[in-house]
Amino acid sequence: QASQEELKAAYRRLCMLYHPDKHRDPELKTQAERLFNLVHQAYEVLSDPQTRAIYDIYGRRGLEMEGWEVVERKRTAAEIREEFERLQREREERRLQQRTNPKGTISVGIDATDLFDRYDEEYEDVPGSSFPQIEINKMHISQSIEAPLTSTDTAILSGNLSTQNGNGGGSINLALRRVTSAKGWGELEFGAGDLHGPLFGMKIFRNLTPRCFITTNCALQFSSRGVRPGLTTVLARNLDKNTMGYLQWRWGIQSAMNTSIVRDTKTSHFTVAMQLGIPHSFMMISYQHKFQDEDQTRVKGSLKAGFFGTIVEYGAERKISRHSVLGATVSVGVPQGVSLKIKLNRASQTYFFPVHLTDQLLPSAVFYATVGPLVIYFAMHRLVIKPYLRAQRERELEKQRESTASDILQKKQEAEAAVRLMQESVRRIIEAEEARMGLIVVNAWYGKFVNDNSRKNEKVKVIDVTVPLQCLVKDSKLILTEASKAGLPGFYDPCVGEEKSLKVLYQFRGVLHQVMAADNEALRIPKQ
Repeated sequence: QASQEELKAAYRRLCMLYHPDKHRDPELKTQAERLFNLVHQAYEVLSDPQTRAIYDIYGRRGLEMEGWEVVERKRTAAEIREEFERLQREREERRLQQRTNPKGTISVGIDATDLFDRYDEEYEDVPGSSFPQIEINKMHISQSIEAPLTSTDTAILSGNLSTQNGNGGGSINLALRRVTSAKGWGELEFGAGDLHGPLFGMKIFRNLTPRCFITTNCALQFSSRGVRPGLTTVLARNLDKNTMGYLQWRWGIQSAMNTSIVRDTKTSHFTVAMQLGIPHSFMMISYQHKFQDEDQTRVKGSLKAGFFGTIVEYGAERKISRHSVLGATVSVGVPQGVSLKIKLNRASQTYFFPVHLTDQLLPSAVFYATVGPLVIYFAMHRLVIKPYLRAQRERELEKQRESTASDILQKKQEAEAAVRLMQESVRRIIEAEEARMGLIVVNAWYGKFVNDNSRKNEKVKVIDVTVPLQCLVKDSKLILTEASKAGLPGFYDPCVGEEKSLKVLYQFRGVLHQVMAADNEALRIPKQ
């Protein structure tokens, strides 16, 4: 929001501070020339309405964007934004061929009913019967990749393999999707498998209004028994900012009519649904609470009742690394029994392990399904996950430090040079502030502070920024905006990739005060 007059005043002030002719020492003169040139480059960018608009919106990457040199000079920020986005789209189109967006799912079904449902009299004469038999009774693997053909056309290749109790099959599908407009897209699908014949399908998505859309999917499945058609239509509408309502009609092998309401907010996710159909009709209600913690913990529960019986599910999921989310759900139903479902999401890959524990409602099975995963998780988190993440974070920080070492060294030298060049100006500022009993910075430090006892083994990494801060004092005021303070004159980053703060001990009207601010926090002293 700085005006041109404010920019000119700041430019003149820094020019007086860094002008080479004001320094006689050869070393200081060389350092002043380098800093003076940097100030001049910054002013050239900010004094030009076009380049300033680019920098204000997109930062340095906008100025480095290829193609600006052939762009007709624009006057407004909106026109510059449009031009920048056009250049970005051109770059994205050149990268289309490199994007495949792979997605995959691996599901392994485990039968562990022998742990709870075994009958000893049946095992008396069977060798090795003293140990419960745990078996893998079903598996499913699916994978898909996308191949963008143009900015509007995409080819999607997918396949899956399934097996259960020794019998199985698979299929492969090819879909071609075209975005017809900002309001909709269409998709054609072709498939074939060893259990079913050829498949031909078509899907259409369309925004009817800004708050309502419809999706229609029709398919023809060819087999030895003839052609089996199917049609699914979903109508959805925004009921309010966080709530969606859905109506679904499905006609074909398993015809059904379904309605549901989904409310999703920052702290919760609520769903209620009802279906009437052949062979299944049911009602379902579910709730998920989202904790606002670093690990994005979620706790959920649901109740589903219908012609097939009643199922109660409860569970939780938590982020265990930057790209991985681990979840566990206990399912208790009649007549389904008790199951434990473990799911791991790793980027775009999903690993799912449903473990069937018992066909009966046994309290012991429910207890072990609930307590067992919690005990294992907390033990693994303390003994394996936390040490691994700590080591990984240290490796990343070390790698970041190595990659920026030369740049940080240069910034450090520039900062030290700036501090030496500021000494005379700071002396005059302090004299003026003392005369009016104004603002005097007694001490100031910038970097990583360790105040928490749990982090007492960590090393404090701070630099003294008393002189640079005093140099920024004007009319007994110090004002810093919401930006990293590492970019201020006389500052540099003493701990790359780590959390930083600014601590200031200052005197105002003859009274000592102390203030501490986060790296990107705005600061205005003296405080009112």
